[in-house]
Amino acid sequence: MPQQYSPNMLKTYELCPRKFYYRYLKNISMPTNDDIFEFGKNIHALAAYYLNKNNVDLMEKSLTPKETETWNYLKSIKYFSYEFVEAEYNLAHKINNKFFGGRLDALVKNEDTYYILDYKTGAIPKNPKYDFQTMIYSLCVSELYKTNNVVFVYIDLKSKSDVQVKLSEDLKHEYIKKLEDVVEKIETNDFLLNKKKKDCACEYSIMCY
Repeated sequence: MPQQYSPNMLKTYELCPRKFYYRYLKNISMPTNDDIFEFGKNIHALAAYYLNKNNVDLMEKSLTPKETETWNYLKSIKYFSYEFVEAEYNLAHKINNKFFGGRLDALVKNEDTYYILDYKTGAIPKNPKYDFQTMIYSLCVSELYKTNNVVFVYIDLKSKSDVQVKLSEDLKHEYIKKLEDVVEKIETNDFLLNKKKKDCACEYSIMCY
């Protein structure tokens, strides 16, 4: 089993245990269309340089009109005026001998509250409060900085809006229980007995029987 569980791993498992098995247990990588991710990569890289107080003039000049519009919105949001803590930051948290972690887009602070920023060039999760990103990153930041004053912020770059999820002590316990439950399912699952979904058309579907 994996030494550390990331949000993408847990999302993949909930979507399809077979896909989780091929991707994360058998380590079979399938080709992807890089063009789909290029836009998001450029914006994320630019934001990290900007928050680190680097000169981004040349990077801004190389942006496409669509990227420029998105970037002008992103750098104007109130969170970018808060105290900078980290950007493109790997962190992890141990829960009952299992590590959970991932890579934050950015972490900023206003007074005594930490804000986890997650830029979305696609869609914000349908249920942000219980998305694995929200749960894992909020718990990690809470543990690292020894505070429950943590707010996860999904920044929708399409609609130019944001959604906040504030951590609480009750929510913290709820998140821990949910993560423990899904890992228990993973580690007791006989993946070869999982049935193929009839309508499956993912990149691993050719390998399913």
